[in-house]
Amino acid sequence: MSTPGHHTPLIDRLPKVRGKLREGAQLSKVTWFQVGGPADVMFRPADEMDLADFIKNRPADLPITVIGVGSNLLVRDGGIRGVVIRLGRPFTDAILKDGDIHAGAGALDLNVAQMAQQAGIAGLEFLSGIPGTVGGALRMNAGAYGHEIKDVLISANAIDGRGDLHTVTTREMDLTYRHCGLPEDWIFTSAILRGTPGDPAEIANRMAEIQDTRAGSQPIKSRTGGSTFANPLPDRAWEVIDAAGCRGLMIGGAQMSEQHCNFMINTGTATARDLEELGDTVRERVKKHSGVDLRWEIRRIGDRLGHSIIGKDA
Repeated sequence: MSTPGHHTPLIDRLPKVRGKLREGAQLSKVTWFQVGGPADVMFRPADEMDLADFIKNRPADLPITVIGVGSNLLVRDGGIRGVVIRLGRPFTDAILKDGDIHAGAGALDLNVAQMAQQAGIAGLEFLSGIPGTVGGALRMNAGAYGHEIKDVLISANAIDGRGDLHTVTTREMDLTYRHCGLPEDWIFTSAILRGTPGDPAEIANRMAEIQDTRAGSQPIKSRTGGSTFANPLPDRAWEVIDAAGCRGLMIGGAQMSEQHCNFMINTGTATARDLEELGDTVRERVKKHSGVDLRWEIRRIGDRLGHSIIGKDA
């Protein structure tokens, strides 16, 4: 029980769960940029029902943030207030059923592509070039090498802001370029993906080509977050960035990659502030040079040091 003048710790206000709750989780350890402050509390649900029950019974004023493997994520230096939900091992399974792949939202895109290859299912090779999870791919309609998740998606399961479970089709999700039309507070838990029959050896060759292309054109061994900005169709982001003279541009320990200038990298000493300032500087220079408004593809969340800005900007 709290006493006058004292606040009840957040973790004591949360509903009972079967999964794990941890205070002060260091988010820099679970994001690819390896920067950012801590979460007030991190919740790793035991399964879909554990997550749904938590959402239903949580305090009404509790901020919730969902993250995957942190590949396309920039956590600000002040950390994240409320509860960060991370879908771990219970959500990583992928199985073959009736010719389709049923994958948990925490399954790595690469692992799903490899399962499809072994099963002789073509059309999912592009997933091997997306560094993230199925849940993240659903939320942003991730794509690469001419294909998007909507091209292979049959349906997805998601929990809404009240804790109710829904099964939604591709049409209902209103998937467009790097966009999903479902409310931001819906949490994806699984998906059914469908390809076409193919030869495993040919599929393996296409996946190898994708990996070779990535290794030759992207700084995949650096601390990066993937593509920084969405392509401003019909242009490509890297072209307008390069034309504005931003290839190799540095602020603090953050740099626009010399290898692929639509990738920001942490050279080893960057803060989240360095990275976000670098991205905003690139946007300003591109706007001034070509009139193009670049849209962040990297999701930026949490507080800047000194004040709260939970959410994401344009």
